[in-house]
Order: sequence, then structure tokens, then C-alpha cells
Amino acid sequence: MAPQAVIQGTVSQAGRPVGGAYVRLSVPGGRLAAEVPTSKTGTFRFFAAPGSWTLTTLAPGSTVDRTVAVEQDQVSEVHVAI
Repeated sequence: MAPQAVIQGTVSQAGRPVGGAYVRLSVPGGRLAAEVPTSKTGTFRFFAAPGSWTLTTLAPGSTVDRTVAVEQDQVSEVHVAI
């Protein structure tokens, strides 16, 4: 099995979860690796190779970019407020 890490978290607005937003996982430089919608509770999860990644969160009226560095066999928690 290839080495991997987990990037997971929540998307919220004014302290409330945002369901149905989209979170994109890209390599630095912009190549898209994956995209998932957030759950009703605003959660998302990606399995990724260790390294540096860009998370782009898309919700009506808002786009937020965040750089995340992950290590092998680690879980990286990301909380995005829009």
C-alpha cells in the first residue's frame, strides 16, 4: 500500500456547519487531485500522499484557499470559516 495521510475537517459560517459546499484538493501549482461536497454537518475527508496540498473551499458567495502540509500516517484537521 502506498504511504498516505488523511486531511479532514469542517466548513462553517457564523459558527454553523455548511453542508453542500465543495472542497477541492490540489497540488501546489493548481492541478486538481480530488473534490468532495461537505456533509450536512459540514465535514469533509481526503486520503492523500504526504506533502503539501492546497484546499479550496467553494460555497455560495465565498472561496477560501488554505495550504496544508501532511505527514505519512497522520491526520491533519482543517477548520474553514467562510
